[in-house]
Amino acid sequence: MGDNRAPVTVIGLGLMGQALAAAFLKAGHPTTVWNRSADKAAKLVSEGAVLAATPAEAVAASDLLVVCVSTYDVMDNVLDGLDEALKGKVLVNLTSGSSDQARSAADRFGKLGVKYLDGVIMITPPGIGAETSVLFYAGDEEVFTAHEPTLKLLGGGTTYLGADYGMPALYDVSLLGLMWGTFNAFLHGVAVVGTADVSAKTYLPWAHMWLDAIKMFTTDYANQIDAGDGEFPANDATLETHLEALKHLVHESEALGVDVELPKYSQNLMEKIISQGHAKNSYAAMIKAFQKPSA
Repeated sequence: MGDNRAPVTVIGLGLMGQALAAAFLKAGHPTTVWNRSADKAAKLVSEGAVLAATPAEAVAASDLLVVCVSTYDVMDNVLDGLDEALKGKVLVNLTSGSSDQARSAADRFGKLGVKYLDGVIMITPPGIGAETSVLFYAGDEEVFTAHEPTLKLLGGGTTYLGADYGMPALYDVSLLGLMWGTFNAFLHGVAVVGTADVSAKTYLPWAHMWLDAIKMFTTDYANQIDAGDGEFPANDATLETHLEALKHLVHESEALGVDVELPKYSQNLMEKIISQGHAKNSYAAMIKAFQKPSA
């Protein structure tokens, strides 16, 4: 069958695990699956997957194992007692967790002679297999390179982040934080204009326009932060200018009966950094509110 269609085992068949297995099947890889609830494998089996009766059978079926379960503890429980069977296998863990858990798992599996990659999926199940879908991986670069063509079946944006097994988890939580912060700001904005009977759909294109402008600002801020000189030149607006505008948002929200916790939080942070002597700096100086004191 050739290396480009090597057997793959997928352990864990939640919505994401099912999507992963389906992508391998679609590309012609012999695919073995296992899940505690075997009924979740029914559709995959009808499409050609082989259902393993036990985790041991699943591990034995392929040299490339992809695990996507709810937690690292669940992964450990599923693979408990299979140390010898795992030796020499490639284990790609796509279970969500912390950077500490990823590093700990890498250390544990490494001692067993397992070739381990830790990764995260930055897309929902329907996006698996799309060219724009991003998956991050870390670990031994040779292992990643050897299996990159197969892993790219899960997303064209498959990206190697280096040898530090914890990096995918760090990218995962930081990007999710960006997402939630953006969602909350968008919804707060919808609530503000909604008091004047402006619909969310009417507001939406202007929100999109402003997000594009924000990308331009953050490009400048990233350069200022990476320069590491603490200068933070105000190429667009000073922090004190931002603060005065933010006070208007707080005032409007209070006057309109819209929750003010989100803008108040930003105001408090901004006033803290300004009090440290950054009134004339750009918004990039706000990084000091989030960095470790030694940074």
